[in-house]
Amino acid sequence: MRTVRLNFDRCWRRSLLPALLLLLAAFGQALPAVGAGPKLDFRLRSRVETGPASGRYQVVEQAEAWEPAETAIIVCDMWDLHHCFNAVRRAEEMAPRMDQVLKIARDQGVQIIHAPSSCMDAYKDHPARRRALETPRSKTLPAEIGKWCYQIPAEEKGTYPIDQSNGGEDDDPAEHAAWAAKLTAMGRNPKAPWKSQTELLTIVPETDLISDSGEEIWSILEQRGIKNVVLMGVHLNMCVLGRPFGLRQMAKNGRHVVLMRDMTDTMYDPHSAPRVSHFAGTDLMVEHVEKFVCPTVTSDQLLGGAPARFQGDKRPHVVFVIAEDEYKTETTLPVFASSQLGRDYHVSYVLGNAKERNDLPGLGILTVADAAVVSVRRRVLPDAQVAALRAFVSSGKPVIGIRTASHAFAASGNKVAPAGHTSWEAFDAEVLGGSYHGHHKAGENVKVEPSPTEPPHPILQGVDATKLVGHGSLYKVSPLAKTATPLLIGTIPGQPSEPIAWVNAPATGGQVFYTSLGHVDDFADSQFNRLLRNAIDWACGRGGPSVASVDRKVEVSSPEK
Repeated sequence: MRTVRLNFDRCWRRSLLPALLLLLAAFGQALPAVGAGPKLDFRLRSRVETGPASGRYQVVEQAEAWEPAETAIIVCDMWDLHHCFNAVRRAEEMAPRMDQVLKIARDQGVQIIHAPSSCMDAYKDHPARRRALETPRSKTLPAEIGKWCYQIPAEEKGTYPIDQSNGGEDDDPAEHAAWAAKLTAMGRNPKAPWKSQTELLTIVPETDLISDSGEEIWSILEQRGIKNVVLMGVHLNMCVLGRPFGLRQMAKNGRHVVLMRDMTDTMYDPHSAPRVSHFAGTDLMVEHVEKFVCPTVTSDQLLGGAPARFQGDKRPHVVFVIAEDEYKTETTLPVFASSQLGRDYHVSYVLGNAKERNDLPGLGILTVADAAVVSVRRRVLPDAQVAALRAFVSSGKPVIGIRTASHAFAASGNKVAPAGHTSWEAFDAEVLGGSYHGHHKAGENVKVEPSPTEPPHPILQGVDATKLVGHGSLYKVSPLAKTATPLLIGTIPGQPSEPIAWVNAPATGGQVFYTSLGHVDDFADSQFNRLLRNAIDWACGRGGPSVASVDRKVEVSSPEK
């Protein structure tokens, strides 16, 4: 017996043990430990209130590196069919790129969860569905995790941005009727025709999971040690926010959740308030999420390139850069943009840091902007922010300057720029084409008349200059650069006339417009609103007379309320 045991021990040491060690080593290489492989690098975008109860929000981005094994993507309600035909079109356009995102994430070890609500019967025998059902139910389920969530406490601070009370369908009525008839002929319920997830998205049986249950999905996250969740799919203002596995429930219950904002859509009808385009309605919902629910990311952060954009979304992206303490443009310009630009432009804002004067957080958004509207007064910015401004201008993209933009980035008096900061004293001369050197005493309204240019400039189409009045002090800006063309002239008693609106052709190229108008009371003048809207149209190459309403006034109020 002893001889047999000795022989076995020798065999174990000489052959079986080395083989087992090799097997374990190979297994260890195939399944790397958490932290051993590359991370998921995301830039999370949020909107933070500039001050207590200010109602104004600045964009803030934060870089994070996530462990793939601690991350899940939930695909919400990407159904095969929908009662809104335009919703079907947009989902089909979005799905191929979404599938690329899922593949890249899956290959890196991210858990993919497909959540086509009310479609579980189609997957009752699918391995991905069975695996979800076999997950042990968590013993620490949050209260009401199995229910819809219509609001979380943070949202009480703001106003819901769109009216979706009519269901949000944006179909042409005749086309919608024809689509409903087609669904009926297919044997589908035209009000709820979905039966499965779209086949444009791949479900991998060996790794993916299928569930539409808040309790199941929460249990999956707990059982697999998942800390980070990405939500994508449709529709943001309904299912993506409200489902038991949606953004609100995840955020309310402490899960680190983000929305992939270019892989979503809304149910919003532009005929409903605030009567902006469908895509602008989605923008407003994304902003609402970033303010009150969770941060957002974009698909290019996994795929490279640029964020996705619907083919039908032809809107130029205009960024309003606002940081001045004199004329309340942090309030008047957002209200102007909402009333005048909402159907035709994608609008974003960069606001000054309330705690640090010489800081414009979020200025990096200029890299994806088509035009910039500048209303800044004497901010000497960090070197990187000045570099971003110079790069934008050098690219030849349009710049529209409002009032204090003539001394936007100039130091006050003889002050020296702080360490790590740079002034751009020549912004006025190099970009706007002016030579600001002070202003006349306030108190006298500025009489306005058109400059004798032939033919009349497109910016002045529909503007009755005889009804336009400047309510702020008259700026001293003469002489203009040789590349500048004056459009409007302002006069006060006993003083030389001064240009108060002009266009410029800077050396960097691009369309440039500037006006020294922009006092808070100017925005109550429909002629000024038309002038500014025309200038943005012209600068962005839209051409033709503006479609802005000459009868519409901008009332000063909080941009959020």
